[in-house]
Amino acid sequence: MTVGSQDDIDGLKEIGRIVALTLNEMKKHTKAGMTTKELDELGGRILASHGAISAPYKTFQFPGQTCISVNDEVAHGIPGSRVLKPGDLINIDVCAEKDGYVADTGHSFQIAPFSEPVTRLCRYTHYTMMKVISSLTHGVRINEIGKLIQQEAQQGGYKVINDLCSHGVGRAVHEWPQIPPTYNKHDKRMLKEGLVITIEPFLSMGADYVVEQQDGWTLRTPDRSFAAQHEHTIIITKDKPIILTVA
Repeated sequence: MTVGSQDDIDGLKEIGRIVALTLNEMKKHTKAGMTTKELDELGGRILASHGAISAPYKTFQFPGQTCISVNDEVAHGIPGSRVLKPGDLINIDVCAEKDGYVADTGHSFQIAPFSEPVTRLCRYTHYTMMKVISSLTHGVRINEIGKLIQQEAQQGGYKVINDLCSHGVGRAVHEWPQIPPTYNKHDKRMLKEGLVITIEPFLSMGADYVVEQQDGWTLRTPDRSFAAQHEHTIIITKDKPIILTVA
């Protein structure tokens, strides 16, 4: 969507705050021995307590309130009976709606004991996301996002998951524009003031693509390598972007 009023900004900030708070609380309570369903139910309760509802659940009947992906699961993991173990790499993705506004956020982290390669992957992916966000303003070409993600991944010694994209958001889960994580010199589209988008690089230790599993949702690397994702929802301005998904 493109912001058209202060009411739009206020509504987006409210749902952004809620999804950020939900993710932070879920991370805080994540521990070995609990199931991903228990963690998801906590997220659902937090969303409901703020008058929000899971947007993927409402729109696509996703079988959970949040997406929880573990280890070589990269995205769209279905919460269930899986028991979290020490050292697991966890990705939590929270996308929710309130009063007609939608925000989306994600975060990858490891349960103790920590492994330096995994924690570096998470830390570097977050760094990449923030570097991209800080470079965006009205008039920047959309293909510069993919170009920068590719450059940073290469410098960090990682690959980019090519088939998972950043995207427009604000009124629905996925909106125009789809934003590839790689550079396309023929893409002439530009960012405009007021545009609401996500920035969500997926960086991998191995494969550069994911495979959908038999459940129809979970996306996993074919070589069982780990990948991390971090995601913010932002509003493009003529200056620095407004990051909405902060608690």
